[in-house]
Amino acid sequence: MPDFKNQKAKHYKRDALFLSLVGIFLTALVMGNIIGTTKFITLFNLDLPGWMLPIVPEMIRDSETYTMTIPAGLLAFPVTFLATDMICELFGRKKAQLVVWLGLFMNLFMLLVMTAAYYLPDTTGVSGGSDLFDGVYGFMVGNTIGSMIAYITAQTIDVRLFHFWKNFTKGRHLWLRNNGSTMVSQFVDSAAITSILYFSGNLGDHVTTIGALIILILNAYLFKFLAALIDTPICYGVIKLFRNYHEDPDGNALYEADWHGDTKSGAVGDLPAK
Repeated sequence: MPDFKNQKAKHYKRDALFLSLVGIFLTALVMGNIIGTTKFITLFNLDLPGWMLPIVPEMIRDSETYTMTIPAGLLAFPVTFLATDMICELFGRKKAQLVVWLGLFMNLFMLLVMTAAYYLPDTTGVSGGSDLFDGVYGFMVGNTIGSMIAYITAQTIDVRLFHFWKNFTKGRHLWLRNNGSTMVSQFVDSAAITSILYFSGNLGDHVTTIGALIILILNAYLFKFLAALIDTPICYGVIKLFRNYHEDPDGNALYEADWHGDTKSGAVGDLPAK
């Protein structure tokens, strides 16, 4: 006799896990695009040995000190790749690709609302930060459009490479598909978004040469590369913690499986149709 109470509990936990990952993904994505390049931040300074000085451009170092500089909005983006990798692993490629498209539509919705607010008349004497809003909007439009072009390309590459490595290794070596997909797709994302912002004039006054553009791309990618290495144990921990609530990777569905008194598809917690 099927344990319906236990099956429903597993369904609830699986839904909660999926929605939590989607929520983290969308929050990081939208927040990153709003903040964008409104501010560049220094992550750390590093004193370089003498042999490295000739190969490190003077623009990014002060004498012998290297400075890691990235856009503030970039802090959130490694989380988006971690979230899609975990969704890929636990819920399958179709669900992960769906979340990627959902992220695109959410950013277009945000852009639509912000644009409407920008062009609607200001209520004089009530608004407390009209100039601030206009400044953020001016940066956000270019950031969002450029970011979405880079985002949809990079995230699609990430999802497809993740499943290529998963199929190639027959489900083994999570570290390989986690890093092999993320490190390639994040280079595409870094090169695309920074180049779009450069050619659209949405970077600072001092970024006026291709050399400066390449430096920004490499700085952004180095940050994402290190973040990808750091998130690997996090990915392992989450997958291990929630491995009992994953979906059948061939089914890619939460509630679409037919009920025949057992879980013939291998999915966790198939429920009878209501």
